[in-house]
Amino acid sequence: MIIGGAEDKLRKRDILHEFVAAAGGAGARIAVIPSASNLGDEIVELYDVLFRRLGAGTVTACRPESREEAYDPDLVKVLDEATGIFMTGGNQLKLSAIICGTPVGDAVVRAHERGAVVGGTSAGASIQSSHMVAFGTGGATPKQRMTQVAAGLGLLGTTVVDQHFEQRNRYGRLLMIVAQSPQLLGIGVDEDTCATVTLEEGHEVLRVSGRGAVTILDPAQLVTNAYEAKRSSPLLASGVVLHVLPAGTAYDLTERRLLARAPAMSAEDAAELAEAQADLRQMARDIDASDAGPSVLHRRLARRRAARKTGPPKSDGPEPTAPASERQDGDTR
Repeated sequence: MIIGGAEDKLRKRDILHEFVAAAGGAGARIAVIPSASNLGDEIVELYDVLFRRLGAGTVTACRPESREEAYDPDLVKVLDEATGIFMTGGNQLKLSAIICGTPVGDAVVRAHERGAVVGGTSAGASIQSSHMVAFGTGGATPKQRMTQVAAGLGLLGTTVVDQHFEQRNRYGRLLMIVAQSPQLLGIGVDEDTCATVTLEEGHEVLRVSGRGAVTILDPAQLVTNAYEAKRSSPLLASGVVLHVLPAGTAYDLTERRLLARAPAMSAEDAAELAEAQADLRQMARDIDASDAGPSVLHRRLARRRAARKTGPPKSDGPEPTAPASERQDGDTR
């Protein structure tokens, strides 16, 4: 679960709720890695309270502050027993420098491979890709040397992930990276937005939830001058395929294609459909029982719908008898 930062922690907390549910709900054993953050115990206490209120079973901190501490077998054990691992925001280069290539980092990769949910927000999102933005400037135009790249954990192969994407105008720097390395798929995630990647029939499928969008830059057919552009010069980046994916959309990372989206249905339409289905089921039961002909049933259903909206009609006498031509066997009205 790749979260673009600033996820809702006060109101609905949908993304954090999704994480807890994926980790096992009441049976979840969540390990929080806050190494990217400069905050102290407060950041762990915050997520401890949030995850427990959302129904998690246990929440444990795993906070190596140096590469030496990332060799601690007790910290590795916490991760090996976790059903969910959550990496907080902060400085992604610090997080990478501390855990990548250490037993703690290897334990995160093992957890991912055995099916535990691995989530991260902001810095904890960037480090999940094979390449990550170490630091750089914002802006819409890609320019030579506007950002630096470091190695991530590689939970997503041949990708680079950037966060706070729309809010901090990071289109240019992600374009610069894919222009220099067109084998990488660029993924930019907005704040309070999550890109959840699952393995479905051998394909990695990305599904979007939250308030913003996920932007994907596919440079497979790229034409660029990145190999010869001078320092700070704008880059040629032509032929990049752009996908902007709002909540409810899905993208096949393996085949690099948009997946068909199910048509949205309003709550009013859903209620009307459920009512119609109930009426049809009742009609089928009545016909099977030879209770009445279709014309009689049609009028009966109309009265039933009217009664739902206005209450039962006043009786002015016995119900009219159906014409003989509309009666079926068993209809004695």
